[in-house]
Amino acid sequence: MRLFWLLFLLAWPVAAVVFLAVAPSMDWWFPTTKPPGEIGAEIDHLFYVIGGITGVIFLVTFAALGIAVWRGSAVPDGQKALYVHGNHRLEVAWTLVPLGILVFIAVYQTNVWAGLKIQSAFPEGMQPIAEVQARQFEWRIRYPGLDPETGRPLPLQPQPQATDVWTVNDLHVPAGQPVLIRLKSQDIQHSFYLPELRIKQDAVPGLNIPVWFETAEPGEHVLMCAELCGWGHTKMNARLVAEDGDDAWLAWMQRLQAEQRNDGVPTAESVVDHERVPPSAEGAGIGDQGTGT
Repeated sequence: MRLFWLLFLLAWPVAAVVFLAVAPSMDWWFPTTKPPGEIGAEIDHLFYVIGGITGVIFLVTFAALGIAVWRGSAVPDGQKALYVHGNHRLEVAWTLVPLGILVFIAVYQTNVWAGLKIQSAFPEGMQPIAEVQARQFEWRIRYPGLDPETGRPLPLQPQPQATDVWTVNDLHVPAGQPVLIRLKSQDIQHSFYLPELRIKQDAVPGLNIPVWFETAEPGEHVLMCAELCGWGHTKMNARLVAEDGDDAWLAWMQRLQAEQRNDGVPTAESVVDHERVPPSAEGAGIGDQGTGT
């Protein structure tokens, strides 16, 4: 029984190491099909550093427990237990070592945290391309519209404008460059979460929070709410679409703007073109007019 319990105890750290070794290849780990972008890669690196530190402590702890089980089970029956009042050196060691580890982690992650959360450390030249408003239970997204002269986006104003265009649960950004959004909440606290990009930021009522991120390549990403916000919390599923560069994103904006400004009334040009087509040719097509039928 002594050997059995020792092996039983040591089986758990061995199983944990094996699981962690095979998890990435089985897609049980971080999403691996889409690169998370530069800031996402830095967050992954921090995770692996902290995971490595805690993993070593985990293995050392189980090794100490194994030694205690092995030695304790070898005590002959009837022998009195040895009571130890305390060990000051050991107590100082297990106080200073965790303190040193925590200080190291706090200092090591400072640059990544500052670059993600402090506006003065954001990439230069970014302007907000959209306002994302969380509400029960959807993401309402406001874009500033395009300047009719330059074709470039207008400045995003704090309050809605007549030139704005809107989407629901469908955020589009250009891929391959940092983008900035303004995050707010209409009702209660929500959480803007892009798991594939490692981005999470609470949306707090009364606050306009700048959030920046980047996508390494075109494609779709999951956007969800990570804060329990009511009975429809699970319905707050949206998507982030990374368009293939700035030109593709502008083309999408043009289509969105034209669609939302179309009131269904034919324009003068479309009326003139319609009048030029003989009534007999509307259903048959221009190429059928010379058939003599």
